[in-house]
Amino acid sequence: MRRPAPRPLSVALERATANAAPHTLLARVQTAWPEVAGPAVSAAAMPVAERDGVVTVACESATWAHELELLAPDLLGRLRERLSFGETLHIRRLRFVVGSRPNPV
Repeated sequence: MRRPAPRPLSVALERATANAAPHTLLARVQTAWPEVAGPAVSAAAMPVAERDGVVTVACESATWAHELELLAPDLLGRLRERLSFGETLHIRRLRFVVGSRPNPV
């Protein structure tokens, strides 16, 4: 009996990660946030909740919340560009609050 040649690990990983992609809006935003927001912003603020398309971002200070409110249109545009949403997954608005942010996973 002859065994087939081993397949590349990249093929197995592609199949596994395709099924492991986050399906909720919040999970997808949290995954894209570091790339979209950049290292400085993602160190100070993190998406923590979502309701009816409004994503709440917890910021470490009022200063960060205010600055990010000014940057919200740009951040929202980059998030929408980075993520492909169907009709059921749509970000309407970003909301910035002062609060503790969870440690990134």
